[in-house]
Amino acid sequence: METLRDILDAAARGVFPPADGRTTVVPQDCERDAGVLAFTAHAVVLTDEDPDWVRRALRAVDCDALAAPMNPLFLAAFAERTGRTAETIDAMLVAAPLPGAAPLALEEIADAGHSRVVYARGRRDEVRAWAAEGGVLVTGRGVGGRLEVSVEVDEEARQRGLGRALVTAARHLAGEPLWAQVAPGNARSLRAFLRAGYRPVGSELLLHAR
Repeated sequence: METLRDILDAAARGVFPPADGRTTVVPQDCERDAGVLAFTAHAVVLTDEDPDWVRRALRAVDCDALAAPMNPLFLAAFAERTGRTAETIDAMLVAAPLPGAAPLALEEIADAGHSRVVYARGRRDEVRAWAAEGGVLVTGRGVGGRLEVSVEVDEEARQRGLGRALVTAARHLAGEPLWAQVAPGNARSLRAFLRAGYRPVGSELLLHAR
């Protein structure tokens, strides 16, 4: 059986699920992570629920079949079925690692109680964090074991290109494809990732245990 990691690794190489309008259901890699990943005309539902239930719930949504996996009615039914909650649908982006040292002064954060580290550990494993003047960079292993990045820029340091510098630096720290989840409405962050060479490959919504 094709695993979620197989699908993600292929997408990082630019090889996507067939644009056939179908939905693939794969088991969860861990109890924490369930959700929906949508590629062009193909969706992947990550769940330990009965795949037949997923397909019945999708057919019950009164909309174009291509839109059903990300339709609010299906997502609400999915959350209710699993007893989970969700935050937002994110754009899913990926970038290849870059050689050499990061072109930005970074200091790794050793404080396990740092607010960004604590938050990231609720979403990822193997979390690491670095501080730069005016911002924080965090990496960790999330859905399917992929390496993910997030950044936070201080209010007074915004509009100076620091966000782009941080997510570029993350590519120098990674020895493998680096993934990011960005809310489409967060246009400032999305622009920073795109300018740093990350490319959009789909969208996703993750369901978290209450």
